[in-house]
Amino acid sequence: MTRVFVYGTLKKGQPNNCRMEDNGTVKLLARAQTVDPYPLVIATDDNIPFMLNLPGKGQQVRGEIYEVDDNLLKFLDVFESCPELYQRTLVQLEVEEWAGEDEDKLKTGSIVESFVYTTTTYKPEWLQYPTYENYDTYGDHGLKYVCREDR
Repeated sequence: MTRVFVYGTLKKGQPNNCRMEDNGTVKLLARAQTVDPYPLVIATDDNIPFMLNLPGKGQQVRGEIYEVDDNLLKFLDVFESCPELYQRTLVQLEVEEWAGEDEDKLKTGSIVESFVYTTTTYKPEWLQYPTYENYDTYGDHGLKYVCREDR
């Protein structure tokens, strides 16, 4: 099992969360935020959330840590166009709320490592876009994500 931090459309309540359960074994472990700030921007005509691999810029990004099996990890690599568009990057996360049922429960404030899908492929103007600490497709930014099926 591998830990994956999701910050965008794969989170609970977001348009692609169902893809997590439909393609392998998944378990929500915790809500967390990145230790380092990163730019989380909404870009392209499809309003896709991107976490740019520029640690130290932007804001601490909030999301969810999941434990996924190899089948789901392979699916996520394809879904996230890894390694062409996104890369799987190890980041440090601070646990905000543990959701797992394991005996090895991590306390609030604990630091853990997890993979996250970041991108180094972006247009220079994205660096001028607003950054977000918490993505929600239905947020007041007015940039609702366009699902692949609707493109």
